[in-house]
Amino acid sequence: MDVKNCIAAVTGGASGLGEATVMDLLQRGAKVAIFDFDAEKGEALAERLGTNTVFCKTDVSDENSVQEAVQHTVSSFGGINVVVNCAGIGTAVKVIGKKGPLPIGQFESVLKVNLVGTMNTIRLAAEKMLDNAQDDDGERGVIINTASVAAFDGQIGQAAYSASKAGVVGMTLPIAREFADYGIRVNTIAPGLFLTPMLSQLPEKVQQSLGQMVPFPKRLGHPAEFALLVRQIIENKMLNGETIRLDGSIRMAPK
Repeated sequence: MDVKNCIAAVTGGASGLGEATVMDLLQRGAKVAIFDFDAEKGEALAERLGTNTVFCKTDVSDENSVQEAVQHTVSSFGGINVVVNCAGIGTAVKVIGKKGPLPIGQFESVLKVNLVGTMNTIRLAAEKMLDNAQDDDGERGVIINTASVAAFDGQIGQAAYSASKAGVVGMTLPIAREFADYGIRVNTIAPGLFLTPMLSQLPEKVQQSLGQMVPFPKRLGHPAEFALLVRQIIENKMLNGETIRLDGSIRMAPK
């Protein structure tokens, strides 16, 4: 699919990997809907980026919220043919900690946003993609999810986060196989250590120390590098049903 003139929705699009993706797609001629729970950041970003952008306050775990965001995108731009799922939350809590067992509600909340929220957006956006005209190869749409290296190398305290991201990896292939009949490709990116807002708040020495853990290049990933892979997945039709690690070959230690 040609990025130019495509209509994309990016969840978690107001910051971090999502914001970098929004910027990259816009710069290459796409129209982009920013789905994010943070209305202040999302509205400010959409206003700054101009007419080919709309903001939709969205709770990805809520069916009505995502339906409204998808419909607003279709009403604003005439359709939707790319979805990039970047919305997510994390927590660092041991299963048995100093205060007792991991609160099950905390575990459920991470799964609800990261895994259920990803599925929620996929299913509601894909339904709209069925209305798209097919190109010469029969393609109607592209869906790109965000997992994490924690899906494979989860550290102590990441049980909830790792479970949610492993779920995203696990559903990628079966959805891609199902959606093949519709001409919709489904892929997942599993980033390593990236300079997202959470890591950027750490002291410079800590950031450098984390970067040195990466075999090569010995630094934190730049969000623009994530956005570059998003664009490459959109444009390369043979990428389907795949989870791609984007991590500089890092394998996380137990803690």
